[in-house]
Amino acid sequence: MEKRSRQGRGKQVMTTKHNASGDPAGRITIKRIYEPASDSDGSRVLIDRLWPRGISKEHAGLDGWEKGVAPSDELRKWFQHKAERWAEFQERYRAELKEKGRELDTLAAIARSGVLTLLYGASDEEHNNAVVLREVLLEREKHAAQLDA
Repeated sequence: MEKRSRQGRGKQVMTTKHNASGDPAGRITIKRIYEPASDSDGSRVLIDRLWPRGISKEHAGLDGWEKGVAPSDELRKWFQHKAERWAEFQERYRAELKEKGRELDTLAAIARSGVLTLLYGASDEEHNNAVVLREVLLEREKHAAQLDA
């Protein structure tokens, strides 16, 4: 993961807020990168492969940029955020994420230590990669909790 300080310069470290509830659903949130950053965001991680238009790195308020969990260029270009392709996009993206265990583990570790906000640039708030990635992370956490029980 490309790690950035909140100001975009200086030491490149991941910051983590410890204001999370015990429920993973409350610790993993999604947000458009164009919305203002807030303290409740916790660790803000961009999960798009391409940098969003109109946002400078200095003003993005990122703690990290995890390009590795973004949909492949092929899948992104095919999907084009068309709602009629949503079901197939979810299946194909989930298949791609099965090969991204290390990156998913990194995001899960951040979420276990505080709030993780997955940032995306798409204008469609219901049909985007962050929705799917959040579901996958929550499913992984539920599975891990069952193994620990």
